[in-house]
This record gives sequence, structure tokens and C-alpha cells, in this order.
Amino acid sequence: MTFEQLDLITPILKALQERNYKEPTAIQAQAIPKILAKRDILGSAQTGTGKTAAFSLPIIQLLHTEKNNHKGKLAIKSLIVTPTRELAIQIDENLAYYGKYTKLKHAVIFGGVKQGAQVNELRRGVDILVATPGRLLDLINQGFIKLDQIKIFVLDEADRMLDMGFINDIKKLLKLLPSKRQSLFFSATMPDNIVSLAGKILTDPVKIEVNPVSSAAETVKQKVYYTNKSSKKDLLFHILENKEIDQVLLFSRTKHGADKITRNLKSKNIQAAAIHGNKAQNHRQKVLTQFKEGAIRVLVATDIAARGIDIDKLQYVINYDVPEDPETYVHRIGRSGRAGESGTAISLCEPEENAYVKLIEKLISQKISVVDKNPFPQTDKPMTALEKKEFNKEKQRKKQAFFANRKRSR
Repeated sequence: MTFEQLDLITPILKALQERNYKEPTAIQAQAIPKILAKRDILGSAQTGTGKTAAFSLPIIQLLHTEKNNHKGKLAIKSLIVTPTRELAIQIDENLAYYGKYTKLKHAVIFGGVKQGAQVNELRRGVDILVATPGRLLDLINQGFIKLDQIKIFVLDEADRMLDMGFINDIKKLLKLLPSKRQSLFFSATMPDNIVSLAGKILTDPVKIEVNPVSSAAETVKQKVYYTNKSSKKDLLFHILENKEIDQVLLFSRTKHGADKITRNLKSKNIQAAAIHGNKAQNHRQKVLTQFKEGAIRVLVATDIAARGIDIDKLQYVINYDVPEDPETYVHRIGRSGRAGESGTAISLCEPEENAYVKLIEKLISQKISVVDKNPFPQTDKPMTALEKKEFNKEKQRKKQAFFANRKRSR
């Protein structure tokens, strides 16, 4: 199938040709005709499947056609809500690519930065608005945004939205939207709370499920090094001695861990930078740009900060910490091997994470290849239940002591 067969208009096809888009992905082929037919959509698709284009292209076409037929005051006609700044910016960039030969205006708003520039753009008029929930409700309350003209509403990455505690914001937002609208709901997973939320948003939706989260991308080669917690740093240095690994997205479980890993890498003269929730937005965007341009070799990220990062032809993902949630693993490695390109995912597994690897293998229904040529093999044993209990108690005691000392020093 080609994009021409999806009845897309010439301005969009011209933009797609410039981006070298030749054939639609599965979710694009299924969703675009239904959205153009003005149906509500309940979509389940893992990262890297082309979901953003699946809803952006038909939205641009519908609004472009309407704008040409009806001249009038500019008002927000489509609202796309997404959980993170990075994902919001990525969607806005894609709207710029796909809609460059239309006269539609779009804008992106998110928290963590001053609102002045965003408000000025809204005042100039916007057809499509991409937003994170907090900043959106804030600007609505200040009177800068009205949603009474919304015709198409998109809730993207709904599962991550709920994980990040945005459920009350979404409920408030739903009350402000026109009851007569087209709604598009996308989520990588469909647990009961997501299905319940979808039921409040959608009317007679078309259900589309592509590459469920249990399936890891076939284009990604998966490897695991079994090592000790104390050896992870040295093992990482050993892996990065391979100069072919020239661009790496590395995942850390915590913000503190991301900063520590970055310091360790820099001490070995490896260009590295960290992005996580404690980093300012302008820093995160600067680092992401440098990574895309090749100035930074290793981008160290936490899961929330990495959601929405889309790097063309990214080949390597390293799990410095194996995630407890196997679905998180699938999302992580899906950052490589996108759009048919090949990729490699490497996990560094300490004894306490052995069980997490087994859960991942169960979810994806395949064994992860174990690297035998490992100069830092796993020799420690996982803690017993009693040892783990004592370890956690001591960890909590140290944490409380740290905050108590900091409070006394103020």
C-alpha cells in the first residue's frame, strides 16, 4: 500500500515525499481512513509504529479542507494532549513537517518554562494545539485558551498519562470540551483503568491494535550481560570501547543514578549528558539537539524523560538498570530499530535484576541472548528475602538521617 491509496491530499503527499515516506505503517494504514471518515478511534500501539503520523496526517487534511471551505476567525480546532514536554515538542515538529504546504497554524505549550512566548503564539491564532495537561489547564484558567471550537481531540500516551498522575487533570479537561467532537485515544497498554477512561471519551470507536506491547520489535537484536552491581560501571566502559557504538541512549532507573552515570562517563572522556525531570526544559532540549547532531555520544535518561524521544536511525539502547516492569523494557528498546531500521539493545543485569529478565522473556515470549565474552561476569548471589528486608530498612534509615541532617543545617 502507498500513501496515495489512503486518499491523502497533494500538499500532504508532497511533504511525505520530502521526508522519504514511501509506505504507511500498519497503524497508519488502518487509522488514517477511519479518522478521515470522522470516526472515533481507540488505538493500541507500541512506540516506533508511526502513531504520531497516524493521527497527525488526517487531522491536517480535515482541518485544511474545512479552512479552505469556511473563512472565519482563527480558533483552536484540534487539541492534542500528551504527557511529557519531549513528546509534545516531537508532535509539534511532525505537524510542521506534514503540514508545511498547508496554511494551518500550530503551537505547542508545556510547563517548566515561562509562559510569555507560548501566550504570544496563542494570541496570534492557532488551528492545532499540542499541550501537556498542567500548562494547558493553567492557561485555560487564565483565560488564554478556549476549547469551545474543538472538533478533534487527541489523548496520546494515555497509559503514561495515568502513570504520571494526570487523571484528575484529564477529567477536568473533558468537562471543558464540546460534547460533539471527534476523539482519538491512543495508549500502548490497555489495563482496566485505561479502558474505563476511553469509555468516557469515545463514541462508538473503531478499535485498532498494532504490535501489542508484549511484542518487541523484530528489528532489535537483544543482548544481556550478567554482572555484579559493583562491576556495572567497568562493564559499561568495556562495552563503549567499541567505537562502532557511536550513539547510545542509556536508561537509568533514577535521576540520581543518571547524574552519577554521566559523571562516570565524563571521567573517561566519553561525551555524555543526562536528561530527567530535575533538568530545566531548555537544558533538556539543548542536550537532545546535541545528541541528534552527534556532539554527545551517550544520552543518559530516565523513563519519563525518554518518553517521546525519537532519534532517526538510533542503533543502540543500553539498559544500565533492568526495569522491574517488563513493558517498560519493550518501550525502552523500541527507541532503536524504528521504521524498519536495525537496532541493538544491551542490558546490564546485576543479581537482584535476574528475576526482571525472566519476566521480560516471559512477556516477549523469547530468550534474550546472553553475552558469554564478559570480562565482568556475575559472581554474587541475589539477596534472600530476609537480606533484602534488612537492606531496605537500612536504606530507609540512611534516607531519613540524610533529610534530618539537611533540615538541621538550614
